[in-house]
Amino acid sequence: MATEAHQVAGEMAPEAAGMPQLDFSTFPNQIFWLVITLIVIYLVLSRTALPRIASVLSERQGTITNDITAAEELKQKAQDAEDAYNKALAEARAEAGRIAAETKAEIQAELDVAISKADAEIAAKTAEAEKAIAVIRAGSVDSIKAVAKDTAKEIVSVMGIKADAKTITAAVTARMKG
Repeated sequence: MATEAHQVAGEMAPEAAGMPQLDFSTFPNQIFWLVITLIVIYLVLSRTALPRIASVLSERQGTITNDITAAEELKQKAQDAEDAYNKALAEARAEAGRIAAETKAEIQAELDVAISKADAEIAAKTAEAEKAIAVIRAGSVDSIKAVAKDTAKEIVSVMGIKADAKTITAAVTARMKG
């Protein structure tokens, strides 16, 4: 049976030497159709596909360029905003320093006024106290003179000596002077 299958297959196939693409007798025909196909592909690509691709690439390049330009503008605006912020911050700090200095000067002036007022009050109270002390001294000197006169009078009378008030007063006054 196997021999019969080979005989039938051999009768059907005309002398096939292999693949038809490798048959040298069909090369000119294959090269012709290959050239036609490549020309058609070239024409289709160059007329439709490549212009579309080129337009997409140029559009993308334009978008990228626009985005880069916008980013640079935004970066510049951000830099300007930062510079304005730093300037405002410096001005605010300077203003705060000025206000602090003014406030310190006002407080110092008020403190100086309060100190001078307190010094004046202390001086007035000191003068009043000195006057009171002078009055007390004067009163005490008079009291001491009176006590000294009475004591001297009693001592002299106890000793049995007679002295008048004028003599005792003169003696006490002389002794108190030094």
